[in-house]
Amino acid sequence: MRVRLTKMFHFEAAHDLPTFPPDHKCRRLHGHSFRFEVLVEGEVDPAQGYLIDFADIKKAAEPLVRRLDHYYLNEIEGLANPTSENLAKWIFDRLKPSLPLLKSVIVHETCTSTCEYLG
Repeated sequence: MRVRLTKMFHFEAAHDLPTFPPDHKCRRLHGHSFRFEVLVEGEVDPAQGYLIDFADIKKAAEPLVRRLDHYYLNEIEGLANPTSENLAKWIFDRLKPSLPLLKSVIVHETCTSTCEYLG
């Protein structure tokens, strides 16, 4: 049986988007209550009855949450231009080595705006 599991995480952070026009609101320093979803996909081991322990997903993601939470994203290596697109890829690239079943990362910048990175 093929399944997809999702685990959600959240963090608070500030950023500005330096490639936006000078008069755009996102060019100014501002913050978000970010959420991101980690999606893994694969075949369920029939003997175990599950794909992966949710605790293993949490273990892989928690160091990233600690690195992002209550920080200025632009100062984090690899996030000089922390758009939702770049943030989703940054998270994905750091999770993939410890989560080989990783399918995608979805970043929720606001309650109505998301970005999914498929690797």
